[in-house]
Amino acid sequence: MLVRSAGWLAMWLGLATPALAENCRLALLLALDVSASVSPADDLLQRQGLARALLSPAVSDAFLAGDPVALQVFEWAGVSYQRALLPGWRMIRTEDELERVAEAIEGPLAPTLDRSRRRTAVGEALAFAHGTFDQSPDCRARTLDVSGDGRSNEGPTASETYARLPWGSITVNALVIQGPTREWGISRYFERFVLRGRGAFLVEADGYEDYRRAMEAKLLREIDEPLASRPATDSSGSSERG
Repeated sequence: MLVRSAGWLAMWLGLATPALAENCRLALLLALDVSASVSPADDLLQRQGLARALLSPAVSDAFLAGDPVALQVFEWAGVSYQRALLPGWRMIRTEDELERVAEAIEGPLAPTLDRSRRRTAVGEALAFAHGTFDQSPDCRARTLDVSGDGRSNEGPTASETYARLPWGSITVNALVIQGPTREWGISRYFERFVLRGRGAFLVEADGYEDYRRAMEAKLLREIDEPLASRPATDSSGSSERG
C-alpha cells in the first residue's frame, strides 16, 4: 500500500506544474456525472472509457497535431459535490503528458459519497465549470463537455446558470449515456437546455459499456473543430427539472 501511495504521489507531483500561457488552440474541460444513478461499476467504465479514448491513436494524434490543447477534468453530482481530477489545467504537448493525464483519471476513486445525497445538479456543474475556465490558459477556443445520464433534480437549472454568468465564447457539448430502456427524453433535455454555442453537439453512448466509443468520437470532433460560441438556444415553454 505504501509503495502504491508513493507511486501515486510521484505521479501527481509530476502533474503539478500549471499550464503556462502559450499559443493554445483549445481549452477542453470534461465533466463526469457521478450522481446516484451512476453505480461504482459504471463510474469505473466511465473513467476507463475516458482514459482509453484519450490514448487511442486517432485522439492522441489529434491532440498532438498543431498548437497544444489545455485539458482539465472534474466529476460532479449534487450541489455540494464537484471535484477536479487533475491538480490544474494540463497543456498537452507530448504523448507522455497525455498518458499521465489518463493514468490520473483512472486513479483511486474519491471516498464513497452517501448515495442518498448524490443528486443531479446540472446547473451547479455548469457554474463550477465556469469558475474552472477562469483559471484556464488563454486559448483560442473554450469547450465544456458534460457527460450525464439524467435530468437535473437539484439546485439551479442550466438555463438559470446560463442567465446568471457571462459565458462569452464557451461552447458546451454533451455526452448522454442511455440506459437499457433508451430514454430519448434525456437526449432532448440535454439538446434543449445544456448545449450551448455555435456548432454545439451531443453524442449518445449505449450504456456505460459504450462510453469509450462515444467519448472517442466526441473528442475527435471537439479537438478538430473548436468553434466560437453563440448564445444558448431559447428553451421557453418547456420543463427543465427532472
